[in-house]
Amino acid sequence: MSDTLDKTLKGGEFLIKEIPANEIFTLEELSEEQKMLRDSAKEFIDREVIPHHDRFEKKDYALTEETMRKLGEMGLLGITVPEEYGGLGMGFVSTMLACDYVSGGNGSLATAYGAHTGIGTLPTLLYGSEELKKKYLPDLATGTKFGAYCLTEPDAGSDANSGKTRAKLSEDGKHYIINGQKMWISNAGFADTFTLFAKIDDDKNITGFVINRSELEDPNSLTFGEEEHKLGIRSSSTRQVFFNDMKIPVENMLGERNNGFKIALNALNVGRIKLAAANLDGQRRILNHSIQYSNERKQFGVSISTFGAIRKKLAEMATGVFVSEAGSYRLAKNVEDKIEELVSGGMNHQQAELKGVEEFAVEASILKVFVSDLTQVTADEGIQIYGGMGFSEDTPMEAAWRDARIGRIYEGTNEINRLLAVGMLIKKAMKGELDLLSPAMAISKELMGIPSFEVPDYSELMSEEKAILANLKKVFLMVSGAALQKYMMDIEKQQHLLLNASEILNQIYMAESAVLRAEKHFSADSVEVAMAQLNLYKAIEKIVSAAKEGIVSFAEGDEQRMMLSGLRRFTKYTNHPNVVGLTEKVAAHFIAKGHY
Repeated sequence: MSDTLDKTLKGGEFLIKEIPANEIFTLEELSEEQKMLRDSAKEFIDREVIPHHDRFEKKDYALTEETMRKLGEMGLLGITVPEEYGGLGMGFVSTMLACDYVSGGNGSLATAYGAHTGIGTLPTLLYGSEELKKKYLPDLATGTKFGAYCLTEPDAGSDANSGKTRAKLSEDGKHYIINGQKMWISNAGFADTFTLFAKIDDDKNITGFVINRSELEDPNSLTFGEEEHKLGIRSSSTRQVFFNDMKIPVENMLGERNNGFKIALNALNVGRIKLAAANLDGQRRILNHSIQYSNERKQFGVSISTFGAIRKKLAEMATGVFVSEAGSYRLAKNVEDKIEELVSGGMNHQQAELKGVEEFAVEASILKVFVSDLTQVTADEGIQIYGGMGFSEDTPMEAAWRDARIGRIYEGTNEINRLLAVGMLIKKAMKGELDLLSPAMAISKELMGIPSFEVPDYSELMSEEKAILANLKKVFLMVSGAALQKYMMDIEKQQHLLLNASEILNQIYMAESAVLRAEKHFSADSVEVAMAQLNLYKAIEKIVSAAKEGIVSFAEGDEQRMMLSGLRRFTKYTNHPNVVGLTEKVAAHFIAKGHY
């Protein structure tokens, strides 16, 4: 592996390069402007959202709309929109930061905010003509109007291109006439600006359009179903949308005809990164409630935070937050750097943002899966710490658990994203954009050789952890390379194996993010280093399980024995960590502090 990076990292390249700690960005490095943005968003949520928990849970859609308008007045809806279109024009890290701290107080507001600032705004920003951007973006950036994104249909979910909504050119050639229906449309009840997708005539692919509800010639050509009754995010407006001979001016097409599927995918790539950010402050708040409750709740004459079973939960929850933050902000800066590099090379900002996000589509799917999965676990453990009270609507845990559940479904289900991450990685390799073949072949030769019995010098901070990470990357290349060699182009049909490969991939990226964050900013005796070490130990266990399941399923005889031997070699410690000791260190720190 190379010890140096190119000017900016390529998507997926973390698998074949040694990433120095000084090349990643972390929350510890926020600028003063970014800290002010974070503090402003957090103060707003604490003042305007947290006290109204009951109203949000009782389907007060008007409160969600009112709160969104206030966010618009603060500029928090236009973080990513360039100044010439009424926004703040801030970078990708700041976009993530705003999403992080706006989204933590309530799942309904988080959904409304994410749908508006992400998929409700980005298609116009990234694919709209200059006229469309000038017309629609200023109102979206300031909250004068809200956006909704109409893609999903009753028979077209993950397979968005199979939608039945149709567009037909009017006789005078000035409008497209839209007929069809969409479902699960966030913000539909109070949105005015609708991004929608339809097939023109018998086209193979969908095409994107944007229109304001208020500018329709016939207001009745756009109608809505009743509000959906949902498990969680209860004050997030979610309705079916019906198009009945709805006329859209031809100039309101986004991008080119037949290009809607690409627009949808790229908007969702950004959405996936931001969905990870949208879960972060929720995790922090769940953890903080759990710490405070466990310190206050007495059983057998002592606080339940003194019990080892509770301390273990708190330590693992805190570790999860640390790891989630590390991966999310690492990727945010990678995307920001790529965008800046492309702009400095002469590309316009619109194209640069498209290419920058598209470059890291693999990592976007990794983050979406890892963080949304972990948020559900964190909420579940929060309920468990509260015990019977956690099951009651009188405590925050019950709503947090319900709201967390949707994260694993929207922006592409976690199963789809797991398959996507590995599939996109394979495609990058096949296109020659990423050389996975050479290191995979080198690993095959290494397995045939005699292993070194020399004891390495691991005296430097995180040196053993980084050596293990390098070996874990070999595990991924060994398993996925052998599976690809066996199944070739049929690998896409082997979803079980792809899911195993994805688990390995996800654990590597997130564990490396945590290790590098800890190495860059903290001392050997810090709780942050303890969390990075604890997470790596758990990650190895998950990687061993996923890799072994794959190996014994597709390899036989000598090949199987060699790969299992390689798995043992690549996942072993020279110095095993004291897992209970690390857990206790993390728990003691946050229990004493009283919050994350």
